[in-house]
Amino acid sequence: MLRFNKLTYRIGARILLDEAEATISPGHRVGMVGRNGAGKTTLLRLITGELGVAGGSIDCPKRWRIGVTAQEAPSGTTSLLDTVLNADTELANLVKEAETATDPARIAAIHERLRDRDSHTATARAARILAGLGFDEAAQNRSCDDFSGGWRMRVALAALLFTEPDLLLLDEPTNHLDLEATIWLEDYLRRYQGTVLLVSHDRHLLNRVVGQILHLENSKLTLYQGGYDRFEETRRMRLEHDAKQRVKQDLQRAHIQSFVDRFRYKATKAKQAQSRLKQLERMQPIAENQSERTVSFDFPEPTRLASPLMTMEDVVVGYDDKPVLKDLSLRLDDDDRIALLGANGNGKSTLIKLLGARLRQMSGKLAKSGKLRIGYFAQHQAEELDMQATPLAEVARRRPSDTETQRRSHLGHFGFGQERAETQIEKLSGGEKARLLFALMSCDKPHILLLDEPTNHLDVESRQALVQAINAFSGAVVIVSHDPHVIELTADRFWLIDKGAVTTFEGDMADYRSFLLGRNRETEKGPLEASPVDRKQQRREAAALRKALAPLRIKASKAEANVARLESEKGRLEAAMADPMLYDDKNGKLVSLQKQLGLLEKELSQAEEDWIQLQDDWEQAQKGDADQNSPFANNEQNEPIAKSA
Repeated sequence: MLRFNKLTYRIGARILLDEAEATISPGHRVGMVGRNGAGKTTLLRLITGELGVAGGSIDCPKRWRIGVTAQEAPSGTTSLLDTVLNADTELANLVKEAETATDPARIAAIHERLRDRDSHTATARAARILAGLGFDEAAQNRSCDDFSGGWRMRVALAALLFTEPDLLLLDEPTNHLDLEATIWLEDYLRRYQGTVLLVSHDRHLLNRVVGQILHLENSKLTLYQGGYDRFEETRRMRLEHDAKQRVKQDLQRAHIQSFVDRFRYKATKAKQAQSRLKQLERMQPIAENQSERTVSFDFPEPTRLASPLMTMEDVVVGYDDKPVLKDLSLRLDDDDRIALLGANGNGKSTLIKLLGARLRQMSGKLAKSGKLRIGYFAQHQAEELDMQATPLAEVARRRPSDTETQRRSHLGHFGFGQERAETQIEKLSGGEKARLLFALMSCDKPHILLLDEPTNHLDVESRQALVQAINAFSGAVVIVSHDPHVIELTADRFWLIDKGAVTTFEGDMADYRSFLLGRNRETEKGPLEASPVDRKQQRREAAALRKALAPLRIKASKAEANVARLESEKGRLEAAMADPMLYDDKNGKLVSLQKQLGLLEKELSQAEEDWIQLQDDWEQAQKGDADQNSPFANNEQNEPIAKSA
């Protein structure tokens, strides 16, 4: 298991970890969360030994192979497939040695080890992973240097997954992925056999993949059972309990202090007062929650325009006389909430640019209201900001007729107080720069928000605030995002971009996930599009499956509740044993509590194993014939965008 023992780490005078403790059991998938800058990435670097601890220790089995997300993209003329295969250095060296070895005993040992490592399936496994991350067969045989940095970071992730380390450390693995690759990665990690520690702001990923949440807050580590939603609820209840206990303790401290103040100098009460003073010193204050202020978003309301806001008839759009999308006949109304689906390279950003008048059609008719105002958001816009300017100065350029009070008020709607509004942009965090872009795109009170990957650099709380702001906005929204949670909560229509066409996808995110995982390949007709009859049959089959799995799900739920009950009882015993008065006790109460705790820990360990087994059985049953309908079978991925494009 991976254990943190009173782990301490400092950067200068700042303490990131202060005697932090936690234990991660083998085979568990754990999500690590905490505010930006809390030290999550630092903890991963401490685990790998890249950084040295200032105090305490990290215990990890010596036999475990540790793999961590690469910080740099691979490069060179080596093909993508060979880059992934070469990432497993032991396997690569064995294959190379097998070609030159002459000693019969060594040859036998090499082939035995190759058999143990399933070397005969290595190429197929590497190809499957690359396919899942968006590379078709032709792309896999091209060199790394043919691709842009974002695509090469996908290759780095593929190489890490191929090595199948015992401890897989992932730091924001979806940052360079599109929705399609994110859904594939989610499915892959749910079936991963090793131990996973995942740092992510993707709520959906944290709910579907992990069984525990490791929270880094106030320099301490706290391990919660369940996914992110359960963690959030459990933490809320704990904070409410702590607040009540803090009030109770403050009253108790005030009462004791009052006694001390009244009697500490009276001879008849001096001994009692001194005793109360020592009791006061022993009382550990219950710390207040130090979470940073909640970030909010508030897009300004546009003036009403009659629908449709925009229409297209037989539009063709592309670059350098090369069409990317053809025969576009679309309509955008003032209350539309549309998510664009489709793999990277199919034309989602091209369509966004067309809608935002950043790209002209090559042919066809595009009509829009003369008073239409459009707000366009894309991450690359951050590079176009004046890094030496302040947010206030950037807003002034776009709203020269506004007063300073009006400009500050607008920035305040996006979480910029007086100090941050006057901070140089180069000193802002990635999340703050993203919020500044939201503020700038909405300066003119747009009727349409075009959002191209708006969640990059936003933490979980900021993403939730963005969802609320989008839902409160009365205009139209077109969004591209690799975060399924954001799409599910903001979009009610889907446009699928596939093979140069844009079609309406008649389904929800669950349907789209099924398509991507290859479960409906037999019913595909052209672009990924299901008929109403197909979807009705899917719902019937899903309902039948849920009914069949209900008994197993109930058992898993009861096992999870039993784990929670035992953990609560363990916490109660540990709290009782923390009472200093126990150690002066002569009647053996401390020994009794220690025995109870030992028995409880054994019972808890067994309960956790039972719960994990039931959970795995349930997940395996849910997958059903997933292996036969693998996302790698009949893969028809489009070629990803290379730098030359």
